[in-house]
Amino acid sequence: RGGGGAMESAAKGGYVLANLAEVVERVLGFLPTKALLRAACVCRLWRECARRTLRTRQRIAWVSALEPGPAENHALVRALAHELEKVHVLPQTVLYIADTETFSGHEECHEQKKARKRNSKETALALEKLLPKRCQVLGLVTPGIVVTPMGSSSNQPQEIEEGEAGFALLFPKIDGVKIHTFHFSKDVKNRVFDESKFAEAGLKNNPDLRVVLLFGYNSWKTGATRFLHQIVNPLNEKSIILAGGQVESFTSLTSENSHAQPGDACGVVGLAFSGAQIQSATVLLDQDVADERTAEAAMQRLKAANIPEHNTIGFMFACVGRGYRHYKTKRNMEADAFRKFFPNVPLFGFFGHGEIGCDRIVTGNFVLRECNDIKDDLLHGYTTVMTLIHLGSTK
Repeated sequence: RGGGGAMESAAKGGYVLANLAEVVERVLGFLPTKALLRAACVCRLWRECARRTLRTRQRIAWVSALEPGPAENHALVRALAHELEKVHVLPQTVLYIADTETFSGHEECHEQKKARKRNSKETALALEKLLPKRCQVLGLVTPGIVVTPMGSSSNQPQEIEEGEAGFALLFPKIDGVKIHTFHFSKDVKNRVFDESKFAEAGLKNNPDLRVVLLFGYNSWKTGATRFLHQIVNPLNEKSIILAGGQVESFTSLTSENSHAQPGDACGVVGLAFSGAQIQSATVLLDQDVADERTAEAAMQRLKAANIPEHNTIGFMFACVGRGYRHYKTKRNMEADAFRKFFPNVPLFGFFGHGEIGCDRIVTGNFVLRECNDIKDDLLHGYTTVMTLIHLGSTK
């Protein structure tokens, strides 16, 4: 009888899981996305239930790497390979940033007893292979990293100015929000930038454009600063948030064959966020911000923007001259100040070679308010730009 009862229960369970969509969706809702996609192959009912479940997963996820990886791989490659099995989103756009020194620097290979130079292209390809094929990927390498550890958005963000670190921000498809990558490279034959390229990138004639994150690369090249001005100045006339900075280089841009770019080329890459529900604000911490009191005063300005803090991410773009050197050996000053005023907003960013941004607020009814009188002053050095991006309410 015991065996017969077990068989009867199994039959009833099988009937439920093969016919009752409400139960199937409830069960599938506990699965991370990779397992959910595998479950979708079982039958038509499970496929439809998996699709509906995926549509509800519209919160940003991230993978952080804070510990050195094996010599042949960067820590971010190892972390992404492991943690993607656990995430509950299907990435549509990914922004990853890793430290310059160990992403493509010399590492000791203990097995071979000799130094092996990591190839940044190899590392970038290893990261891209882990992500969905249709995913937009923008990868950057910078001198330092600002990252929130995995597990909770309330974890204390870390300013990592030395050592191996990185993160990957995973943006799923979000109703009412469009995120796309863009790339403008300097044409050595033409000193005048063709602004028609803005329209192709969705940066012109786009009434829903709200936020543009800009990253200049190879800023040491002749003409790089002038080219950056050619990109920033037209966008500065729009009622949008502009933020970012100068990075060491970009390693991934899957919308084109970025690996074919000359190593010494210069240009601008970035992410554009469009959608009526997006709200955003930035503040500039200038050279006078040099202690805990003035850092917290800047965060109070950002807090006063009243940007909703759920489904919101923070970005910190700082000069390599700031950090503990600027704050007289006190580490993590600006990240700590951010966490004090935004206890549940994850913070990401980098230390770079120049900053882009100013005090600006774009609110829900699309009213731009500037907190300083110098509209065109967007390019800086020895500063930090703090930015909030709210992607709307989640279901």
